[in-house]
Amino acid sequence: MTFPFDIALVWLDLAGVFFFAVSGSLLAARKQFDILGSLLLASLVSLGGGVIRDIILNTVPAAFTNPAYLVPPLLATVLVYFLYSSVQRFTSLLVLFDAGGLGLFCITGTLKALSFGVNPLAAVLLGVATAVGGGLLRDITANEVPQLFDNRDLYALPAFSGAALTSVLWVTGTFNAVTACLVAGVVFTFRVVAWRRHWYVPLAVRGWHRAPEARKSRGGD
Repeated sequence: MTFPFDIALVWLDLAGVFFFAVSGSLLAARKQFDILGSLLLASLVSLGGGVIRDIILNTVPAAFTNPAYLVPPLLATVLVYFLYSSVQRFTSLLVLFDAGGLGLFCITGTLKALSFGVNPLAAVLLGVATAVGGGLLRDITANEVPQLFDNRDLYALPAFSGAALTSVLWVTGTFNAVTACLVAGVVFTFRVVAWRRHWYVPLAVRGWHRAPEARKSRGGD
């Protein structure tokens, strides 16, 4: 990769870190964590997926080598601390920020895997792991049903679509700033529309039925 591409990848990654960090701090606020708990949850969700990816790639996680990765969780924690009382009525904010992080991380995770010589199919899997790994850690830590395993919600599928599109664009030589923005937009829209319209995938066994439970207050309205 060229140097400018490296810089662009870092900025995309940092933007994804910020979006996920805000989702973590919002959840911490709803759970009435203290400010330190908010910072820890923001750091866990925003950095966890990248750490998982980098460990698999057998490289030192970027969060441990570049201090810039520590700024977005801190910024998100401070913003939520001061602004939460003004925005808490908007119940969709957590989903929107989470969808933004999902859209960016499935791209950056796939790109980093490809840049390390991973084959395109495996790169897609690493892109998905980057996108959903932090959210999984966040939900488990906050004692929530992980969105990844919620049968009334689509979470991994938008990430799969974004990672697959990124891999195809890379292989065909058509990946650039414009197509990256388009992929991120597709993933974001897919995730939000699926949440709003209650789309879901079939259960693991044919004939099983979903329990008629109301959506979690975290994301439903």
